[in-house]
Amino acid sequence: MMSASMPLRAAAARVLAGIAAAVAVLVALAATPATAETDLRARCSAMAAEAIEDVNLLSAVVVERKRGMKPYCRVLGYVRPAINFEIRLPIEGWNGKFYMAGCSGACGRVRADRRGPSNSTRDAQRRGYAVATTDSGHWGQHGGDGVWAYHNRRAEIDWAERAINQTTRTAKELLRRYYGRPQERAYFAGCSNGGRQGLIEAQRFANDFDGIIAGAPWLDLRSVNLFAWLYQKGTNGGGWPILERPKIDLLGRAVTAACDAKDGLEDGIVSDPEGCDFDPAALRCGGTKVNGDCLTDKEIAAVRAIYAGPRNSAGEPLYSGGLPKGSERNWPLFLSTGTTDTFEANVLRYLAFEDDPGGEYDPRAYDMDKDPERIKFMSRIVSADNPDLSAFRDHGGKMILYHGTADALLPYRRTVDYYDAAVAKAGGAGAADRFLRLYLVPGMSHCWGREDVGPVQADFLTALENWVEKGQPPADLTATEERNRGKGRDRSRPLCPYPLAARYDGSGDADAAASFACARR
Repeated sequence: MMSASMPLRAAAARVLAGIAAAVAVLVALAATPATAETDLRARCSAMAAEAIEDVNLLSAVVVERKRGMKPYCRVLGYVRPAINFEIRLPIEGWNGKFYMAGCSGACGRVRADRRGPSNSTRDAQRRGYAVATTDSGHWGQHGGDGVWAYHNRRAEIDWAERAINQTTRTAKELLRRYYGRPQERAYFAGCSNGGRQGLIEAQRFANDFDGIIAGAPWLDLRSVNLFAWLYQKGTNGGGWPILERPKIDLLGRAVTAACDAKDGLEDGIVSDPEGCDFDPAALRCGGTKVNGDCLTDKEIAAVRAIYAGPRNSAGEPLYSGGLPKGSERNWPLFLSTGTTDTFEANVLRYLAFEDDPGGEYDPRAYDMDKDPERIKFMSRIVSADNPDLSAFRDHGGKMILYHGTADALLPYRRTVDYYDAAVAKAGGAGAADRFLRLYLVPGMSHCWGREDVGPVQADFLTALENWVEKGQPPADLTATEERNRGKGRDRSRPLCPYPLAARYDGSGDADAAASFACARR
């Protein structure tokens, strides 16, 4: 016969067992961080022995705290035949996410420690991301080196589309094996060619990323029409620039003086290049204007052609205009002679045509009537101008486009035209706003270049994370400018989603974003 106290003893035993289990869980949880870090350190060297299809892993080593980075497992390898990559897996503080950085120009090197915000993994790694970057399938002496593409279609395809997709595949598989679980989110960010890579991912490999930041994207090979035009109209018979640096500086000051205040504030920034009606003829030599303080008729003609952009002999435009007004300070960086070893020249020599003309090709020989047809073969391989982003949208992807209005390599108007086409394809602004935003950055050069003017630094990644992970679409973002290395007064401005633009309120602190509002252009 069962004693009345037996159920009580059984219940007490169950309670004690529950308490013991809870204590064990708490002890395990308390030990988890240290144990996990120890396990990840021990697991790192073994990653080099992992077998992944079409991948050769070369090394995996623990890198201790370095340059402000927490310890991480550094994995080097390549996707066959030649897509070299570096993958960094945090040993402590992994945020559960993956970040892929693009690469600029022709790529050609694995630059995981690249400084600055463009095509860099540094900021994401500091935030706890597992990160990756690649050389896009070849080695190059510099970012404009195009010799690797000479009669090498496989390398061109790797650079055009395969490198990011396959490095992403490899990185995701490695981090899954390393952490024992897949990433929760995946993000990509790149500028210039990196922006093109981001758009290629959205258009051709829509499931790779949850969020993409594409800055100043090199959208298509129609840009070579502009490159060749600038050589032809900006150089003389000997191939030397018609406009020397002092004349360009003179022009830039005149444009700024004429158009700076059109946004309600004189701050050294031409905020609306398309609304600037400055005519270079205002600087024509004559009367009291002589020597260095004026432009000759030949120089005025060159300036007008540079602003107008490429046309064929029938006067039909071959690109989305020319270089924007307000970008003049950047012209010396990109208006080079037709015989120099520049990125623009090498694209024409080694990448733009089905049959590469080679290193002796002079961009001034480009035929504006015949050659736009000849670049269509390679355009189908490398261009990222397909406005249909429906697969990326249906995957749940979000994209932020940005472009500087003072970009003198890839003018921002081409990105605006692409955005407008993508909006139309998506069914209008209301539908597109659910997954796509464009920010024009006044005064910004090419991908945060050396000649930026004004507040241009903005945290696009946090905005994208909030959109993807919290369902908070980005509105106006705050751009900052650090002046005098922190010793002077810094400036901030709102960056407004296109077609809005920041307008000064007329009375507030001109150095504070709060004194501006986003309004229709």
